[in-house]
Amino acid sequence: MLNGPNLNLLGRREPDVYGATTLDQLAQMLEDAAPEAMQLEFFQSNHEGAMIDRIHQLMDQPMDGIVINPGAWTHTSVAIRDALSAIKTPIVEVHISNIHARETFRHHSYFSDIALAVIAGCGMQGYLFALQTLDQQFKG
Repeated sequence: MLNGPNLNLLGRREPDVYGATTLDQLAQMLEDAAPEAMQLEFFQSNHEGAMIDRIHQLMDQPMDGIVINPGAWTHTSVAIRDALSAIKTPIVEVHISNIHARETFRHHSYFSDIALAVIAGCGMQGYLFALQTLDQQFKG
């Protein structure tokens, strides 16, 4: 579970857009809902280089799948896209809000074309849908 910039402010930042659930509460909700065989790891950073470094670590510590909410990096970070492409791990891109119903600059994602699925506008439920999507992918 990778979360980008400003997602540490969930529950406090624009609750009308992002809701009242904090990142810690979201993590607990996902731990509780994850299939028994699925182990979750959480990482959030406001620093692009730190996110890239974490993704690079996955080359030596492979994961079966990644759920990423890249936040504002969705629309700006070719570097994070390249890091994700390098590790060849299925990813599901999640956005709490419907990025296509917001400002025009938010309509383009540098991640969608490398993602197994894109979930937007479902609130925190989108993360649960992402887990279900990966679970189904693993079950074949």
